[in-house]
Amino acid sequence: MTHPHQLHHVLRNLKLSGMLDTLDARLAQARSGDLGHLEFLQALCEDEIARRDATAVIRRVRSARFEQATTLEDFDFAYNPAIPAATIRDLATLRFLTQGESIILHGPVGVGKTFIAQAIGHHACRHGHTVMFTKTSRLLADLAGGHADNTWPSRLRRWARPELVVLDLCRHRDYPDLGRGRAGEWRCSGRRGRDSHRLSRKARSLSVGW
Repeated sequence: MTHPHQLHHVLRNLKLSGMLDTLDARLAQARSGDLGHLEFLQALCEDEIARRDATAVIRRVRSARFEQATTLEDFDFAYNPAIPAATIRDLATLRFLTQGESIILHGPVGVGKTFIAQAIGHHACRHGHTVMFTKTSRLLADLAGGHADNTWPSRLRRWARPELVVLDLCRHRDYPDLGRGRAGEWRCSGRRGRDSHRLSRKARSLSVGW
């Protein structure tokens, strides 16, 4: 007869900590008749899947190197009526990733562009995408350093590896074709095609500019 402590040992060796964390509760449910044999096994498997999914999200968020943990749920769309809330929520569907588009968020300082960009990146992490956040100046400096030590190709591949690269502090004059909005105006622009593939055919960018 297998004792609970023996099962704990087996689950620990198999690195099934999701099952291990809920085993006692599931055994109690089984003993009370709330779970049949198959239901007991399915519940444990679902616990393990949930634990692995949560761990994967934490790992992706940590790898993204966001400056702060932001979510769209935390953003107050009401504080500035100029913010295109419907457009932002549409970006949160992440269709721009599957459609091969790169997005530019631009507007005056202090309207929440960086917050929104990081929140969309965080949302992408929660939905299984790999993300990297960085200042544009840091990315350019890193790539420039690759010319000095002949590592430019490998550095470019590293930046192109994530499915989404969030770039902060792009200057407005770098994108003259976008046009300058009115004071306080908050705008989103999409670019597709050749510009979307500058880093790689996989990576997409979400840039913040003013």
